[in-house]
Amino acid sequence: MGPHPHHHHSSPFHSIMTRRAALSVALGSVGSILLAACGTQGSEGSSASSTGSSPASSPSVSPLASSSSAAGSATPTASATPSDSPSVTPSGSPSESQAASASPATAHPSVESSPESLRCLVNKMRPFAQIDWEPNDLVDFEGQQLRAEAARAAHTMMDAAKAEGVTLTVSSAYRSYAVQQQTYQHWVSVNGQRLADQLSARPGYSEHQTGLAIDFSSPEGCRLEECYEDTRAGRWLAKNAPNYGFILRFPKGQQAITGYLFEPWHYRYLGKDLASRYTVSGAGTLEEFLGTGAAPDYAS
Repeated sequence: MGPHPHHHHSSPFHSIMTRRAALSVALGSVGSILLAACGTQGSEGSSASSTGSSPASSPSVSPLASSSSAAGSATPTASATPSDSPSVTPSGSPSESQAASASPATAHPSVESSPESLRCLVNKMRPFAQIDWEPNDLVDFEGQQLRAEAARAAHTMMDAAKAEGVTLTVSSAYRSYAVQQQTYQHWVSVNGQRLADQLSARPGYSEHQTGLAIDFSSPEGCRLEECYEDTRAGRWLAKNAPNYGFILRFPKGQQAITGYLFEPWHYRYLGKDLASRYTVSGAGTLEEFLGTGAAPDYAS
């Protein structure tokens, strides 16, 4: 799509972006929802997602305890090489990382398919299997909600930025299925469905529903606009976020893979271990890192 697909829409976009910026329900850097339904059919996924009580707490703890097991390799962090190799060959077979644990990549939902997993991938091709799934370990976070581990990491990161004179604020974090329905409908009514689909995820397809995504902002302005890339906050995040377990989810020029325009404000929590493997792998997108294939548009 070329490095700057967004510039082609600069005029219509400008008004769009501005309205988008005006919405307190941050458009939501739209869901990074991926081809593989996060959510459900896995035993871990379904029991936790349907009950939302204690069973889920172990899964939600396990991804943290194990960004490594969450990383798809049977072995812990030490297995950087094995688990990196899949990532390094982003375009490899459907999911070499999945292949480590289940030979046919699609036979069983892998860790990526469980919404509790830090590897959970949601995008235009991969809605939540349980469409209105909710995390069971949400905590209050900067006037929003976020899963507990991601919230702790984000606070640590925001404190580190502050120590360097950079103020990070939060525009949006966890959004439920119902809230995403309202957000998406707003953009459809403002821009029509075709453009709305480049700006906002359909309900059940939004990464914000994982409780692991944050739209950052800053007193410098450029809220939910591409110019956020050039603010001190945007530059600080681009350079430092992976050290705290966060990756830029919708990079510039990757719309043909992620399905979304460049969003320099939208960061996704993977945990330090996985974020570090992602960085080392050289993959341009989470889709490539996990080997799931591109998700440029909805199946229907």
